Amino acid sequence: MWKLSLPWWEFIIRGLVVYVFLIGILRATGKRQIGQMSPFDLVLLMVLSNAVQNSMNGGDNSVLAGVILSVTLVAANWVTGRATVSNKGFGKIIQGEPRVLVHDGVLNLKAMSEENISRKDLMLSVREAGLADLLEVRSAILEINGSISVIPIKH
Repeated sequence: MWKLSLPWWEFIIRGLVVYVFLIGILRATGKRQIGQMSPFDLVLLMVLSNAVQNSMNGGDNSVLAGVILSVTLVAANWVTGRATVSNKGFGKIIQGEPRVLVHDGVLNLKAMSEENISRKDLMLSVREAGLADLLEVRSAILEINGSISVIPIKH
C-alpha cells in the first residue's frame, strides 16, 4: 500500500510533464471549449484523465504514489495560477486574451474561426443579453474564461 515501485521524484516529474502537456493541448482547443463545457467536452476530460493516469503513476497504484501525484498537481496548478497573475506574458500564454467577435454589428469572422465559435453560439449569447440582432451589438467579446460578453449599442 505504501511501497513505491519508482523513485518518489519520478512521480513529480511525470506529474509535471503530464500537467504541462494537458494545459498545452487544452489551451490549443480554444477558450470556448474550456469555458462552455458540452457533454462531449465532459466525456473528453474523463477519458483524458484515464488516458494519462498510467503515464503519471507508471503502473504504481500505491497510496503514497497517489498522494505524491496529487500534491504535485495541486502545487503545479497553484504555481501556474500565481504566475499568470504576476506575469502578464505568461498569463497571455496560459489564459489567452479576450477576442472581439463583433464590433458595431459586424462579425469578426477570422476571430470566430480561430476560436471555434459558431454563429449559433454567438447568437445565443446575443439573445441572452436581450438583443435580437447583431445590428444591436456594439461589441461581443470572447472572454478568457470562455464566456461571451455582449455590449449593446445605446440608442
